[in-house]
Amino acid sequence: MDKTIIYTILIVVLAGFLFWAFQGGLFAGHSTVTATPLPAGIVLFYGQGCPHCEDVEKFITENKIEDKVKISRLEVWYNKNNQATLAQVVKMCNIKGDSVGVPFLYDGNGKCYIGEVDVPNFLKTAAGIK
Repeated sequence: MDKTIIYTILIVVLAGFLFWAFQGGLFAGHSTVTATPLPAGIVLFYGQGCPHCEDVEKFITENKIEDKVKISRLEVWYNKNNQATLAQVVKMCNIKGDSVGVPFLYDGNGKCYIGEVDVPNFLKTAAGIK
């Protein structure tokens, strides 16, 4: 047989094996997504480019909320590890998955707030703003 045919067959077989391996055969169950450890205290989950999240950030800045309250932030639109953390928090708060969006705030004490109305309202209270 011609060497070109043998090499072509080997490449096709190798490509087929790699396709199978990465589509769930050999590497099935080996996820590289690990939830980010949940920071202590108030955690704000947001999406990069989310206009509602930007409104909440503007509220935080204009009202100097972080002068009074420490807030940790986790981006969830592009960070799969942070998405996994958000999924854990959603379960802790007994919220249905289809009700979850950003901005999403976890208060550090088992309560969650969603949206550009509830999140600032919680932060006002936490910061002692009337």
